[in-house]
This record gives sequence, structure tokens and C-alpha cells, in this order.
Amino acid sequence: MKRPSFAKVSRYAVCGVAGAMIAMLGAKAAGLRFNATPSIPVGVYRATGGTAQKGDLVAFCPPAAPPFLEALRRRYIEPGDCPSGSYEMMKRILAAKGDRVEIGGQGVRINGRLVPDSAPQLADGAGRALPRLNAAWTLGDGEILVLGDSAASFDGRYFGPISARQVTASIKPVVTW
Repeated sequence: MKRPSFAKVSRYAVCGVAGAMIAMLGAKAAGLRFNATPSIPVGVYRATGGTAQKGDLVAFCPPAAPPFLEALRRRYIEPGDCPSGSYEMMKRILAAKGDRVEIGGQGVRINGRLVPDSAPQLADGAGRALPRLNAAWTLGDGEILVLGDSAASFDGRYFGPISARQVTASIKPVVTW
């Protein structure tokens, strides 16, 4: 049996990768997002209309701020087409304008109530120190705090509040597993 040439195999690989990229772009244009991280359940989500509210799942482009740039370098977040050079992140809005947020070693408190499983990890899986916040804010107009549904999520417990302008879409699960 004759083996295909390296050039032919390479063409197939390039065509496969190009096809996957086109499918992903088409899916995003259709409002679909895929999550493969532990932050929220793995699966396919669709963008919904309207303004994001507390409790909603959202996709957002992280700003080009030091914690996000370090997360990108360490590959907690993947490279993508956001202005900061990363892919959109997907989290849940847990606090918004007027909410009192405290972040410390015990975890995240919102209006005095400790969020379950919100204690920050001291190090990542490779043993590298994670950012540590020990701060409190009352969120202003246009500020939100996003957290993942998992204790292993890289989220607001490490970077604090973000601007609601970073949100690109409210999302709802289509199929998760």
C-alpha cells in the first residue's frame, strides 16, 4: 500500500484546521460560543439579546490589564480575537452597581455573605503563585464582579471587578455536559 506524501498529509491538515476555524467563526457569527473550561459547565452556549443582569452568564473580553496578560501568558485563558489578545472568557455576574464586594483569603463576600467555594487558590496546577487580592469595594455604575461556577476558575477573586463594557454577550446553555 502506498503511503500518502508528506505534502498531501500537510494539505489535509491545513484544510482540516482551516475548516475548523471557518466553522468556529460561523458559529460565533450565529451567536454560539463553546466553553471547554471548568469555569462554567463545558458545552455550547448561545448569545441572547438584552442587557446582562446579576446572575446571568456572560462572555466578555478581558481588558489588557496585568492579571489578564499574565493569565494569557500562563494559558489560563487562550489567545483569541479580543483587543487584549485573548479569547472571550465566560463567567457569571455575581455583583453589580451598589453591591459591597470583599475579596480575601476566606473568599468573596457580596453584601456580607460569603460565596460558597470562593476561597482563592494560592497556586496554580504548576505551583506558580496566583494573584492575591485583599480588598473591598462598593461597585459603581458600570462595574461588575464575575465568578466561575467552579473553585478552579480564574475569575474575579484574582482580578477584582471589571467594566460591564467588557461584556460581549449574555449567554444561555444550548447543550452542556
